[in-house]
Amino acid sequence: MRRLKTLALGTVLALLAAALPASASTSADPVTSNGCVESVPEPGSTTPVRICYSLFKPAGASARRTVPLVFHSHGWGGSRTKDAAAFASYLQAGYGVLSFDQRSFGESTGVAHVMNPDLEGRDVVRLVDFVAGLDWVTRQRPGDPLIGAIGGSYGGGYQFAGAFTELRDTGRTRFDALVPEITWWDLKQSLAPDESARTMWLTLLYAGGGKNLPPAIQAAFVALITTGTWPTGQAGRELDAFFAKNGPAWHVRHGRKLDVPVLIGQGLSDNLFNLNQGLQNFDRALTPRARARSMLVGYNGGHTLPSVVPPGYATPGDPCSIALGSPNFGALAQRFLDLNLKHRRSGLTGFGRYHLATADGRCATERSLRPNQRFAVGSVSSSANAGLPVTVELAKGPITVTGVARLDAKVTTLLPDAAAYLALSVGASPLDAKVVQNNTMPLREPRVVRNARRTVELPGIAVDVPAGKSLYLTVAPAADMYAGQNGRLPNAVKLDRAALSLHRSY
Repeated sequence: MRRLKTLALGTVLALLAAALPASASTSADPVTSNGCVESVPEPGSTTPVRICYSLFKPAGASARRTVPLVFHSHGWGGSRTKDAAAFASYLQAGYGVLSFDQRSFGESTGVAHVMNPDLEGRDVVRLVDFVAGLDWVTRQRPGDPLIGAIGGSYGGGYQFAGAFTELRDTGRTRFDALVPEITWWDLKQSLAPDESARTMWLTLLYAGGGKNLPPAIQAAFVALITTGTWPTGQAGRELDAFFAKNGPAWHVRHGRKLDVPVLIGQGLSDNLFNLNQGLQNFDRALTPRARARSMLVGYNGGHTLPSVVPPGYATPGDPCSIALGSPNFGALAQRFLDLNLKHRRSGLTGFGRYHLATADGRCATERSLRPNQRFAVGSVSSSANAGLPVTVELAKGPITVTGVARLDAKVTTLLPDAAAYLALSVGASPLDAKVVQNNTMPLREPRVVRNARRTVELPGIAVDVPAGKSLYLTVAPAADMYAGQNGRLPNAVKLDRAALSLHRSY
């Protein structure tokens, strides 16, 4: 599967379709079949929803010579892959592949509920039931096929939805290994952290698949985009209910964790599903035993738009897949599945660790990302609305920082609906400091507050600050990912007794 590269705005919708394995010529043609299975009806209906697929059987697979199978699906607004050449590396290695249209996309029917376990989750389970009946797919026991999964963005979401739905309903999942890329832990938290909408991305997502949502959610989604904040009243309640179950966070809150190995690919410069989301999945969605057999690989790519306000930077690339012995994340994914589905060893190491691309393109590997250093920030006030960012020096280089920094402060605002956008930045001076890996996180106060204690989680990063430059805290009055917010009246946010905790690598 070719890793997603950093893309400009004009090509960003193409990114929402999941990446695919690299094409190659085949010495023997696989057998391709297309069909649909019947799945759970839409709420209020008795008509089964049709989930359609393309199934690729590798040459030589038979009831006597069974093979494992790999699931694949597309990103938001996309559709399944029907060309066997896209999966040539897997087919040549002796895997079957099933690529499917998710509910409401491609040839599948129904409405998109964005990975609701009772709907999309059961769609995936129905497909697992289907492949469990194929005599050429390896079964570990009756009804239990040997399967893995690949896909990015929405195509990563189905993997967690399917595995957790089985775990909820039966106490175990039949997936044996997962490779979700650039996907989410908590969908509401991703789309609107602190209920502050990522309006730039939400606009693109709505353009790519808004018509597939239920009508009431379409209207609430538009309100979210146009106001920049989570709707109040009925629209807000409908959005809360719609997104309540749609991610690993909900399952973990209900006591469920996956006990299968997972290779998580996450973009550090991804400003839709940022590194924080991947870290939550790695740290919280897996059992300790599964985490010891898993790894997180972060690269500079994914859902990536340039940060202009405030200015940011990142060097596109995937140095960690290379450091782990693979030319790209797609090749690493296949090695991971080879190990877990075929028990084929290729010298792959680094399990139980975080492998993170730094902003300048080095791979930093860490066993722990727990904060181990604290900096006193003191008092700082954001400039009002269209003013320049305020930067506070934290440390002079050389210093390496990895993971998620947290800011503790007492917050005061003069007017309601105040917001500031926080990030770590690097520069030779406050004037040329740039936001690390193009990511900011909001601090939003809908009401006037005075000395209210707040803790803000900053974007997860990896950065080497060289000698001659410094690490800064940036407090900006506006950020382009959150365009249109905090602009109605001149407003500012004051932070007192502020302190920042982060993980310093040695």
